[in-house]
Amino acid sequence: MGHMTSPRTRMSPDSRREQLLELGVRLFATRSLEDLSIETLAEEAGISRGLLYHYFGNKQEFHTAVVQRAADDLFAVTAPTGEGAPLEQLAGSLERYVDYVTENYHGYLSLLRGAAGGHEGLREIYESARAALTDRLFEGPVAEEAAALGLTDTPAVRLLVHGWAAFTEDVVLEWVRDARGISRDELLLTLSASLPGILAPLRQA
Repeated sequence: MGHMTSPRTRMSPDSRREQLLELGVRLFATRSLEDLSIETLAEEAGISRGLLYHYFGNKQEFHTAVVQRAADDLFAVTAPTGEGAPLEQLAGSLERYVDYVTENYHGYLSLLRGAAGGHEGLREIYESARAALTDRLFEGPVAEEAAALGLTDTPAVRLLVHGWAAFTEDVVLEWVRDARGISRDELLLTLSASLPGILAPLRQA
C-alpha cells in the first residue's frame, strides 16, 4: 500500500474522492447496494476504512453518492449523439439504455428497489433521472419531429410517456433476467414501436 501514499501518487482530496466514487460505481454494476459496503470499497481501493469515512461520512452518504453518479452516467450514456434524424437518435438512446441496464443490472435493480422501498434519497435520484430521460422527448430538435408521432408537450402526453418509460424499464429488466427467446433487436424494435402505439388514441381524438 506504500505506493498509494508516496509523493508521486498522492492525490488531492477531491481527486481521491472522485477515484473512490468511480470505483464504487464500477462495483455497483455487479452487486446490490446491500453488498456495496464501506469495507468492500476500502479493500478494493487498498486504503483503510477510516480514510474512506473521511470522504464519505457514513454508509448512506456513500450509497447516495454512488447512485447519483450512476444516474448521471446513465443520462450521459443515453444522450442523443447529434448524428442522424432526431427519431433515429432516440432509437440510439434506447439501444444504449438497454445496453446500460444489461451491463449494470444488479446495481440498477437495487436502485429501483431502494426507491420503491421508501429510501428518500434514492427515490429522489430515481425520479429525477427518469424525468431527465423522458424530458428529452420534448426538447430541442427531437421535439419537432416527435410531434408527428403525437409527442406534443401536453399533460396527457407526458402522462403516457411516463407510463411508457415504466413499461420499458420493467420489460428491459425482465428481458435481462430471462430473454425468453426475444433477441436484442426484436426487443428494441418492439419498445420503439410501442410508444407511437400508446399515443395513437390521442392523435385520433
